[in-house]
Amino acid sequence: MIFRKSDFKDIPEIMKIIKSAQKYLKEKGIEQWQNNYPNSDTIKKDIENGNSYIIKDEKQIIATAAIIFGDDSTYSYIEAGDWIAEGKYGVIHRAAVRGDYKGKGIMGEIFKETYRLGRNENTTSIRIDTHPKNSAMQRAIEKEGFNYCGIIYTRGSSKRLAYEKLL
Repeated sequence: MIFRKSDFKDIPEIMKIIKSAQKYLKEKGIEQWQNNYPNSDTIKKDIENGNSYIIKDEKQIIATAAIIFGDDSTYSYIEAGDWIAEGKYGVIHRAAVRGDYKGKGIMGEIFKETYRLGRNENTTSIRIDTHPKNSAMQRAIEKEGFNYCGIIYTRGSSKRLAYEKLL
């Protein structure tokens, strides 16, 4: 498998993975990633900012994520809890795995590569959030050793469970 930054030619394949994830969440009654978010403009902006990454097997893109280092305004306020660490942190947003690769440890690869990037960036921790009904992502996050820290709200005021892991 190859982990690398995305480029613009990857957008169609990335969007297939995103649209599949959106459909899955909708079928599960989870409001996360609905209303045309994330969309190709979101991914394009991630690529322009150097924050979009993919995992590719021999033939195709099998996972995508935005990995961002530095302050994220979404995490400036936390309710019913506290962050574990202060200082520079990384954030994983918009992580999705191709449907036929779910359950094969690909999210674990995203986490592993994020930790590697985070150490290179001298970050103290990695943060991530998910919808309260997204139990599959919650399990993946907790399995990876992240600690639940409290509740944050997205720019659209949607409630999210927030987690952090020290590096």
